[in-house]
Amino acid sequence: MAKRILIADDEPNIVISLEFLLKREGYEVVVATNGAAALASVREQRPDLAILDVMMPQRNGFEVCQDLRSDPQMQGLRIIMLTAKGRDTEVAKGLALGADHYMTKPFSTRELVARVKDLLADA
Repeated sequence: MAKRILIADDEPNIVISLEFLLKREGYEVVVATNGAAALASVREQRPDLAILDVMMPQRNGFEVCQDLRSDPQMQGLRIIMLTAKGRDTEVAKGLALGADHYMTKPFSTRELVARVKDLLADA
């Protein structure tokens, strides 16, 4: 069975390119365009990994990450934070909240796919 990945980002171009790349790698992809929808999708779709943009409407990626990590049923979920916010303090915050990896935009799609594979192999 294909691993399921949630892409939570409000930037359509990023969503389209990530969705294409991940589907090409054989993953099932679910999309959310804001933080509230991301939380609902995770609870409904039970993805294996979530890619969260930090700057999203309704709930930001940090809040979504924190909510997911505080839910005992979501402990196995892998989380990658993907954002333009690349200062050391933001990276430290994302990792402290429980993200498994933190990537800054612009990002290498090859590196992102490799990180997804690594995280899902460890799951």
